Amino acid sequence: MNEITIEINGKKVIALKGENLLEVLKRNNIEVPTLCHLKGLFPSGACRMCVVEVEGRRNLVASCSEPVMEGMKIHSHSPRIINARKTIVELLLSNHPDDCLYCERNGNCELQNLAELMHVRERKIAGKKNKYRIDVSSPSLVRDPSKCILCGRCVRVCEEIEGVSAIDFTYRGSKTIIAPAFHKGLNLSSCVNCGQCILVCPTGALKEKSYLDEVRNALNQKDLFTVVQYAPSITVSLAEEFGLEPGTDMNGVLNAALRKIGFKAVFDTSFSADLTIMEESAELIDRITNGGVLPMITSCCPAWVKYAEQFYPDLLPNISTCKSPQQMMGAIIKHYYAMVENLDPQKIYSVSIMPCTAKKFEHTREEQQRQGLPDVDVAITTRELIKLIKMHGINLKELEPELADSPLGSRSTAGKIFGASGGVMEAAIRTAYYRLTGKELVSFKIPAVRGLQGRKETRIEIGSLNLGVAVVNGLQNARLLLEEIRKGRNDIQFIEVMACPGGCINGGGQPIGMKEENIKTRMNALYKIDESETIKASHQNPYIIELYNKFLKKPLSHKSHELLHTRYQPRNVIK
Repeated sequence: MNEITIEINGKKVIALKGENLLEVLKRNNIEVPTLCHLKGLFPSGACRMCVVEVEGRRNLVASCSEPVMEGMKIHSHSPRIINARKTIVELLLSNHPDDCLYCERNGNCELQNLAELMHVRERKIAGKKNKYRIDVSSPSLVRDPSKCILCGRCVRVCEEIEGVSAIDFTYRGSKTIIAPAFHKGLNLSSCVNCGQCILVCPTGALKEKSYLDEVRNALNQKDLFTVVQYAPSITVSLAEEFGLEPGTDMNGVLNAALRKIGFKAVFDTSFSADLTIMEESAELIDRITNGGVLPMITSCCPAWVKYAEQFYPDLLPNISTCKSPQQMMGAIIKHYYAMVENLDPQKIYSVSIMPCTAKKFEHTREEQQRQGLPDVDVAITTRELIKLIKMHGINLKELEPELADSPLGSRSTAGKIFGASGGVMEAAIRTAYYRLTGKELVSFKIPAVRGLQGRKETRIEIGSLNLGVAVVNGLQNARLLLEEIRKGRNDIQFIEVMACPGGCINGGGQPIGMKEENIKTRMNALYKIDESETIKASHQNPYIIELYNKFLKKPLSHKSHELLHTRYQPRNVIK
């Protein structure tokens, strides 16, 4: 029998062997505050906020790391426990900065919420406030050690989920700090800019580097033609922030809001996701039929690309040369849209709205510009977009939906599902199948590559070709698969990699504090769009067909390689 009986607050409950006390408490709807705990990761018991009393023991125990035992008698909210938790919060606040009004996380800070929960109304403990240099060296993230409460969440996510280990605990005792190796800036560390550390940070110690002021300045310059693009997952990630049903597709409303803010042209990056698929599927077929390097690995995720450059330089030839949809859209705006609309490319200020902090790094890469003209001028996150909308006093509930601008506004649903893990793979297979057989798939839905699992593998029959494919999200999962490839595994021809668990719907630039149910809701919303619309494959998009006929000629053409493809380079990393 795996079931055991324990007693919680005088009530007998069933627990399972191998569980910890916190899991049992939560399953029985007993709310216990936590700071260091993260579901799915190895418990550390560092913050002690989740302490409980166990009868027969003198000391309080951390429920997140204490295994259940037959006959345990637990008290979760005794006077002793409440006093202990309140003291812990007071100690954390004793050396915490008093700048809540100016903090990025004001109103959405777990430490602030705990102070409210434990009724902390005055500073009873005056601790020494440590002042550290704010690290602004990264193009994507800002690190403020003064606000760090040493919960260790960022360290564990970076190591256990992403396999990067860019930051860790250094020094001991009261001098302990979380920092990159040798206390260098994040720009000199192995950080891949994914931003997952921001999503789990309970305070304002980690945040994205904001470029809202740059965007606002550009909007106010009359001589600039300011355009904007937004990623596929953005439209299903906004609703809950504006009091609407989670997962509601805000596509048309977002177009209207961005025009009210002042953008002169609004584009849906799902269009360039279609463009990516046209190029990527052609590249895959070319590699398979002409003996190219296999397996081919997707290149849409800039955090993954940087990870490969640092840790797997020997596999760089395996990565598709296609630029990401963000960069393809930027290039097409400045070199095709500008031509169609008779605009000076130098006067176009191109803004991208992404669920991803790594996009802030990607658009600054030297390879992502042509003759000194960057494809994209600035990238902001979903969180920054929400601030921009609220700053302009726009009520999304009252806006009438509008279409994105032509000729780059129309998309297939294949481009839309890019936002979920497996979406790039599914979209590519839809078009590759058509290219190789001349027929459409009987069912466009490919369930084997869908879902939030960290790793998915399947085989796809495309005529006489038996295609082995794999989808991984979370770079630690990617590492495990890449090690198999290094050791000679050769039954996979195509791999999709996303750094963020679940894909872009859970990107490092998405709203903070979202639960797994929110991620599933966003994913389901994307697939609902896929089911309800008729143009389900990138090669069916009439505007994509027009773009090739009038400008690019064909996938992998000279013009396509000039504008839509890129290169990679090995990067040194502190190890």
